[in-house]
Amino acid sequence: MRRQLDLLAAPRVGFDASFADLRRAELADGAWVDHAPGWVTGHDLLFEQLERSLTWCTETRRMYDHVVATPRLLATIAAREVCGGVIDDMRRVLSEHYGEDFVRTTAALYRDGNDSVAWHGDTTARDMERAVVATVSLGQPRKFLLRPAAGGASLSYQLGRGDLIVMGGTCQRTWRHAIPKVAHAPGPRLAVMFRPAWGSY
Repeated sequence: MRRQLDLLAAPRVGFDASFADLRRAELADGAWVDHAPGWVTGHDLLFEQLERSLTWCTETRRMYDHVVATPRLLATIAAREVCGGVIDDMRRVLSEHYGEDFVRTTAALYRDGNDSVAWHGDTTARDMERAVVATVSLGQPRKFLLRPAAGGASLSYQLGRGDLIVMGGTCQRTWRHAIPKVAHAPGPRLAVMFRPAWGSY
């Protein structure tokens, strides 16, 4: 079943609530990754609305004796208040499918090839036995890498244009993921991330 929702009286934005094209890759150490290419239709419209309507900010973090800006923009999404409810519908359908209560919805904007995220496992989730994180990628595709935390060969996905990727099992604890810098990005990429509350995280 392909859900269709109005977006500001424009052509429709929808997503595949049947997960018909979802494929799972079983990784080592109890980790897995689900990938559904083109899960969102009308993804360009959704990208434009989110880019325009969200309050974007830059986080800072300390590296050695310096405070540096995170090389991407971040935002929190009040899911019921944007995009005609489509984000909240995604959250609900993903929660039902994975048996998780995805109550925390955030976004990251990679403006150009200089914006990136280093190898990491999600804060708090990397200390948990198992955790599920779902991400919808909008805009131009960027390389998304996964590799074992103990070292080894990496897996690569090109994510954008409505793709869905879900990391589960021990993935946050036993694997690391990253979006590397690139010399020439074809355009910006926006990631919408769905997570459980995980206490105070």
